[in-house]
Amino acid sequence: MSRRYFGTDGVRGLANSGAMTADMVLKIGMAAGSLYRRGSHRHRVVIGKDTRLSGYMIENAMAAGLLSAGMDVFLFGPLPTPAVSMLTRSLRADLGVMISASHNPYADNGIKIFGPDGFKLSDEEEERIEAMIDDPSLSTRAAPDRIGRARRIEDAQARYIEFVKRTYPKDMTLDGLRVVADTANGAAYKVAPAALWELGAEVIQIGAEPNGVNINDHCGSTHPEAMCARVREQGADIGIALDGDADRVIIADEKGQVIDGDQLMALIATSWARRGELKGGGLVATVMSNLGLERYLAENGLALARTRVGDRYVVEHMRAHGFNVGGEQSGHIVLSDFSTTGDGLLAALQVLAEVKRQGKPVSEVCKLFTPLPQVLKNVRFGQGAPLQDNQVRAAIAAAEARLGNAGRLVIRPSGTEPVIRVMAEGDDAGLVRGIVEELCAAIARAAA
Repeated sequence: MSRRYFGTDGVRGLANSGAMTADMVLKIGMAAGSLYRRGSHRHRVVIGKDTRLSGYMIENAMAAGLLSAGMDVFLFGPLPTPAVSMLTRSLRADLGVMISASHNPYADNGIKIFGPDGFKLSDEEEERIEAMIDDPSLSTRAAPDRIGRARRIEDAQARYIEFVKRTYPKDMTLDGLRVVADTANGAAYKVAPAALWELGAEVIQIGAEPNGVNINDHCGSTHPEAMCARVREQGADIGIALDGDADRVIIADEKGQVIDGDQLMALIATSWARRGELKGGGLVATVMSNLGLERYLAENGLALARTRVGDRYVVEHMRAHGFNVGGEQSGHIVLSDFSTTGDGLLAALQVLAEVKRQGKPVSEVCKLFTPLPQVLKNVRFGQGAPLQDNQVRAAIAAAEARLGNAGRLVIRPSGTEPVIRVMAEGDDAGLVRGIVEELCAAIARAAA
């Protein structure tokens, strides 16, 4: 069944348009509330958001829909996505809702929904919500005496900070480390520097002045240049860049060089394996992770299981096959011993713990393999299905033949934006670049 509203990471779109209008969000809230109103107890939903201007509108619309369905609503205000997931379980809520478009510009917004177990909803559950949105008769309004109540929870940030700190080794501190923390003018602008400072680090913060429209704006994990520059300027030991909702992390070493999610996953998995803490015999990543990661893990007796793009699919595979480390090259890292979803700050603390154990510079600790040349480009399109074009199919087949066994080709529509993502990697950098350019041109012609 094709989904109309939900993509690979919830519902997302331009604020005040399409699925992100107040009336549409109200319908989503009413449908989700009706679906999860089970039994006669007082039901509760927790709602967090990032710092986007449109968050105020969407928060109120979502709360109204849930209240109409008979759910009590606990409002957190700005809080990372993984904090909402954790507090859904901690507060025994029936649902958790995060209002965020993650790494997208401020003009977009989105809705991520967690079940009572703290995991994102399955495709089937999202399809049931969509059916209820399209057919309002399937949603049930609460009786007047069962309409929900709403209140703000003032200590949500403190609860999350304490939770994250408990994941760091009890016999260690961050004393002596100078850390640049780029919080993307987003959801973690208060909690991330507080947790790092309380663990002992000297914190230099950037991307910490949200104004509603500057989230992810030349800062954060999708624009790590500012973090890298500040690391060099301040002589810091490490840089940590989160995205708008803090479920992703990118690291900079002491030289201001970026270390991506593939390297971080390799570090965490191998360090956990040495201490007998790794489960599943390896880690789970998506088809976008570098072939260099796969080769490095194999050299160390560890497996790499690949899924389609989307952290929810990584998590599903982890749960089904007993892995406790997984994630994406973008820095969306899931450590299931602690969390049900990606948590950028939590993953950063695991990296910092290994840096402290080894007592070496971050550049030596975190760069474990040389990535194969990999090129990723996006081709924007409007209507239609350019990947179904015969000439595009022929170009893809020819590219796969040229790469052979010395590389990989991944071409897929984005689940969050109207673009086709074209990625190729292989031992020959020139060949990889040429293939991506040719395929992008072919797709652009078909999309014209």
